[in-house]
Amino acid sequence: MRLAELSRRSGVSAATIKYYLREGLLPPGRQINATTAEYGDEHLRRLRLVRAMIQVGKVPVATVREVLRHVDDHALGRTIRLGAALWALPQVPEPDEEDAFVQAAHREVDELLERLGWSNAKLLTTISPSYRSLVVAVAAFRRLGYEWGFELLASYGRLMHDVAKLDLDFVETHPSEAEKVETAVLGSVLTEPMLQALRRLAQEEESARRYGFE
Repeated sequence: MRLAELSRRSGVSAATIKYYLREGLLPPGRQINATTAEYGDEHLRRLRLVRAMIQVGKVPVATVREVLRHVDDHALGRTIRLGAALWALPQVPEPDEEDAFVQAAHREVDELLERLGWSNAKLLTTISPSYRSLVVAVAAFRRLGYEWGFELLASYGRLMHDVAKLDLDFVETHPSEAEKVETAVLGSVLTEPMLQALRRLAQEEESARRYGFE
């Protein structure tokens, strides 16, 4: 398809597509002549991914470029490509390792991974932004005086493992390796707000069932 057709099918203006091409967010089309290029379905798919990351996920253009660099690195296996792409997304600030609450949170999260049997996650604790995010959240709860208790945290962990299985089952429905990795990244951008919305709806429903509307 030509640029105009790509714009029409994607709903993205030709000027924005040209900007994405200049910024390296979209691979060049097949050059037909000096002024005209042709684009395929892979451009349409990538364009939708970029738009979702920027518009829905509020991911900066420079970060989108970094994520896509990992997505397109075929020298890496799927797990490494996916992990590198997800880790390039915006993350929470680094925890203060001198803080007593952070140190206690490290111990609690490490025990959680051990008891859940998440051996692969344990191997990545020194480099994983997700691990650091959990430590920061647990430390914040402790600092504010809220005691969740280990078993409650473990229950949430087991539920999230089931969610992860659903996520990757969906990823596996896509035929190509590029689509699988792109879908996983898109899922992180779109599924997390969807899960948050479902959780809040569920809380509203359960609250009404338990306490009524008065």
